[in-house]
Amino acid sequence: MPRLLVVHHSPTPKVAALASAALAGARTAEEENVEIVERAALDATVDDVLAADGMLLGTTANFGYISGALKHFFDTTYTGAHEATKGRPFSYWIHGGYDTAGAEQAMRSITTGYGLKLVADPLVFTGEIGPAHLDAARELGGAVAWSLTL
Repeated sequence: MPRLLVVHHSPTPKVAALASAALAGARTAEEENVEIVERAALDATVDDVLAADGMLLGTTANFGYISGALKHFFDTTYTGAHEATKGRPFSYWIHGGYDTAGAEQAMRSITTGYGLKLVADPLVFTGEIGPAHLDAARELGGAVAWSLTL
C-alpha cells in the first residue's frame, strides 16, 4: 500500500484549515489504498520519511524563510533519509503574510538535496486564506496522493 507522508507547520487556525483542506484532498486517494500519514513538522521522524512513498509539505513563510519547525524536520531527517528519497514524488504549500520568495528558494534547495520529484505545482501565496486557496490546497493534496497510484 503506497504511503503519503504529510508534514506541515500550521500554527494558526487559518493555516490549519489550509492543511486540513490538503489532507482532505489527499484522502480521496484512500479509495485506491493510499495510506495518508500526517505529522506535525516537529514530530516527524526519519522513520516516517523512510516509510513514505511520497511527501506533501506545508509551511508558513516566517521572516522570509520556511518555518523553523519545517527546517527542523529537514535538519533532523536529511542525513538518514536523503539517499532513500531520490525520485519520490512530492509537492508543497507555502503561506506568507507578505513575502514567500526566501521560503520558496529554501524549499527548492532543500528538496533538491533530498532528490524529490515535484509532481504537482506548489501552492504559494500571501495574504488572507480564502475559499479559492482551500480549493487549491484540496487539489494539491489529491494530486500528490493520486500520483502514488500511477
